[in-house]
Amino acid sequence: MKTIAGAKAKRISAAIAVMASAALTLSGCMYPEEQTPGNSSSARQAVLTVQDAVDQFQQGTGLLPIVSADESVPRYEKFKIDLAKLKRMDYLGSIPKAAFENGGKDQFLLLNEETDPEVKLLDIVVYQKAVDVQRKVDAYMDSHGGEIPAGEERYPGFWALDADELGSKLDAVKSMYSGQSLDYMVDEKGEVYLDYALDIATAIGKAGAAPAADADLRSYLVDESYYVPVKAPEYRWKDEQPLAVVS
Repeated sequence: MKTIAGAKAKRISAAIAVMASAALTLSGCMYPEEQTPGNSSSARQAVLTVQDAVDQFQQGTGLLPIVSADESVPRYEKFKIDLAKLKRMDYLGSIPKAAFENGGKDQFLLLNEETDPEVKLLDIVVYQKAVDVQRKVDAYMDSHGGEIPAGEERYPGFWALDADELGSKLDAVKSMYSGQSLDYMVDEKGEVYLDYALDIATAIGKAGAAPAADADLRSYLVDESYYVPVKAPEYRWKDEQPLAVVS
């Protein structure tokens, strides 16, 4: 396993720092809402429709229409909305075309389930690409005595995924927030992640103020869009830039 924080890693860190600085300066000038992939009118309408159904269901039953999930399931994958139940009980006229259950590319999730339930979307296409890469990493580790196919260190405890070492081409993943390509990363356990640092820096710039040191910066992406960040590690604000941290 390579653990060298080389020149490339330093350039990446510098690029993030520059983006963070520019974002904080320009604030709302970047990311026009109507041009953000995760804020399309179709996504908005689908989320609003399901949100209304969820609210009515909760008011009528005192419960939430979610599928039970194990405690080990990550926060931004955990509470899937039972769209079939909402339709069966006449809270939904039809399942949205965007829904995975209806042949679409989005999984409807619920966040803030204990306080203020909020409907969000998970991009299944991005999720599946990350899962496919995870399978390749698992197979590599099985055949290499647990070694991970790691390139340069991106953050403490996270490395760029070395596609050459893995011996496989990695499917490109585009951010649902900016349309820019996301890089794959891997931690010391071989868990695959996607790096959203530049998107987070831009979202923080739009918010107009530096976050608290202990804030989970993924929330900025959720607040900026109808989509949750797929396979994102936690981030903290350090030295005026987002830093992925081992949770």
